[in-house]
Amino acid sequence: MYPFIRIAYHSFKHRNAPKLAIGEPHISQHRCWPIDLDMWWELNNGRTLTLYDLGRVQLARRMGLVKALKANGWGMTMAGVTARYRRRVVMFDRFEMRSKAIGHDGRFLLLEQSMWKGEEALSSVVYRVAVVGKNGIVPTAEVAEAMGLGGWNPALPDWVAAWGQAENARTWPPET
Repeated sequence: MYPFIRIAYHSFKHRNAPKLAIGEPHISQHRCWPIDLDMWWELNNGRTLTLYDLGRVQLARRMGLVKALKANGWGMTMAGVTARYRRRVVMFDRFEMRSKAIGHDGRFLLLEQSMWKGEEALSSVVYRVAVVGKNGIVPTAEVAEAMGLGGWNPALPDWVAAWGQAENARTWPPET
């Protein structure tokens, strides 16, 4: 089940949090509940991606993306993700989530998120986010302008740019 109560809780908790500049992280605290577990009694990998929504929604709100989406009648959809899982998260573990925008490639916004227990990284993801309107994907320059970030074009880390190039070269639809 989707964590609607958690989304509402984090929206309430961070309702007065100050606006974030692009590149600044949204940091939030979480706990692994029994509903998040898989058959090995650890945080399910699919549920991990769902929990990353909790940080991404607040990041989008705090950096002004949600306001731009609403003002222009746009939506936001995930266009791709790369994930790395490194440490187990078990029932009742507390962890910190860090979410930030790292740039764009002209078509997709790129967001990086990670989960931490103390100074140890548990997992990390990078999402390609498409902002969509009635005519399809909205160019990131137009999105940045709507957010008041005209000219925003940071250099992507080499590995992120290479991942994007690999995704663009991938056969679609998949061959079965």
